[in-house]
Amino acid sequence: MNDALLGGFVDAAVQSSHAFRAALTVLSQPGEIRELHGAVPPAPLSVAAGVLLLTLCDGTTPLHLAGAYDCASVRDWITFHCGAPLVSVEAAVFALGDWVALQPLGQFAIGLPDYPDRAVTLIVEMPALEAKGAVLRGPGIADAAYLSLPEVAAFQANRALFPLGFDCFFTCGAKVAALPRSTHVEAV
Repeated sequence: MNDALLGGFVDAAVQSSHAFRAALTVLSQPGEIRELHGAVPPAPLSVAAGVLLLTLCDGTTPLHLAGAYDCASVRDWITFHCGAPLVSVEAAVFALGDWVALQPLGQFAIGLPDYPDRAVTLIVEMPALEAKGAVLRGPGIADAAYLSLPEVAAFQANRALFPLGFDCFFTCGAKVAALPRSTHVEAV
């Protein structure tokens, strides 16, 4: 049996509903870390990244794969389970890769003054994801939150573009966190 046919949701309606709720929670509460389950994607995709793709991507959401994530097993799995068109950086609504592979960030859409929603959402695969490190402040955070980010300067520059800029999901194993463009990031 083709491996691309395996690893999707067993009960798509329920599992995607739970995953969508978790994705909205982490996006609206920066620094919050949740776990996502229900998918068994091919390597090198993490469980959380696979679940996000199954939940957020379909035939109308162009996806760019960067670095090691742009491989036959991942492309075939996405094509079968999501139907998301795989595109170049410039056309991406979502982009998936590790932090190094997604560079330079300036290549991604940040929206337009009249349409700030026309920006990319990055799904960044991380080696670790913990509630420590950079200090986060802003909407959805009572006082301060903490998150292990790959760097600080890029997110400070992104915040300076607000209401333009990109949004990020961070994934590691089954864990997911998010950083919307509205969040202020400070080095520790």
